[in-house]
Amino acid sequence: MINVRVLDTTRRADVAAWVQLPYKLYAGDPYWVPEMMDDARQILNRQKNPFFLHSYADFLLAEKDGKPVGRIAVLDNSRYNNLRKEHTAFFTLFESIDDFAVAEALFNTAFDWARQRGLDKIIGPKGFLTMDGMGMLVEGFNHRPAIGIAYNPDYYHDFVKRLGFERETDFMSGHLTSDYQIPERVIRIAEKVKQRYGFTVRNFKSKAELAAVVPKVIDAYNHSFTNNWEYVPVTREEGEVIAKRVLQIAIPEQLKLVWKDDKIVGFLICYPDISAAIQRSGGKLLPFGWYYLLREFKRTKWINLNGIGILPQYRGRGVDAMMLVEAAKTMADGNYEHAEVVQIDAGNAKMQAEMAAIGVSFYKRHRIFHRAL
Repeated sequence: MINVRVLDTTRRADVAAWVQLPYKLYAGDPYWVPEMMDDARQILNRQKNPFFLHSYADFLLAEKDGKPVGRIAVLDNSRYNNLRKEHTAFFTLFESIDDFAVAEALFNTAFDWARQRGLDKIIGPKGFLTMDGMGMLVEGFNHRPAIGIAYNPDYYHDFVKRLGFERETDFMSGHLTSDYQIPERVIRIAEKVKQRYGFTVRNFKSKAELAAVVPKVIDAYNHSFTNNWEYVPVTREEGEVIAKRVLQIAIPEQLKLVWKDDKIVGFLICYPDISAAIQRSGGKLLPFGWYYLLREFKRTKWINLNGIGILPQYRGRGVDAMMLVEAAKTMADGNYEHAEVVQIDAGNAKMQAEMAAIGVSFYKRHRIFHRAL
């Protein structure tokens, strides 16, 4: 018999059962990358996760014969619903053994939870904070995921389809090798717009220097993606958590901001792919995880390009060309042989075309699903 219960996030044993379940499900899988355990625990901490300052969520655990066999988080994001005048729930962090009955029990409980809160639609996977990896992997199962991006078995796709979910949108990730060349036309445009509009690219030499401009970066984000379907303005508290995550894995010189006078008009977020070290560490810093992570910063030949934003009033002025040139410089300066361009909305035809034009080969697809309740 399958029993689904609401996790008591104040009980250490419950938190451990939630966090450790993926380790059992993915044991021996060469592509799965665990979440860092401290980050996984913080998601469940209602005092430390800033999502709970404005919204509500519960964590559901499925058990069979007394053992955890599946989990799902279901969210009521008040800020999202108030902004859009909707009554939408979200689900995320779904995991299950290869047993449809487990998935069905979890989702049916999540559906009931959402209905009881007056919600009439559910979308997911979509996480708690901006920059939580979105979607369920439906193509590209024989590759390791970029940092913070979901990896899952292929049978999950079948489960959600059987449960009545339909496609909402897709996010594509692509591979770029270091032997590509930025077209001369793009380089000329990048130089020309610097002179015409007075744009400058600012690099950072320390994490402290970068941290000082985080509020401006968050403000730029909040004004860059207003037309994205998933957009919700980032709060100050959420921005602090997101910045902490990025600063943990970023090399300051690789994060590029485009300025017009003292205003950020665009940003490019890059960081080394240290997923191989996270695998070796098992998601733990102690006793030797810190060593693996520090070593991988120097050894990795992969870089993740995750986040290109341009303020709406500066689009079409060549800032995108500047970003492409800066990305090329970052790859060359860091001696990276591969880049992963992370999660571009499949509906963004312009960006898809620009990436394909410089040699990006799209090879992973993450899908967001929706279902009426």
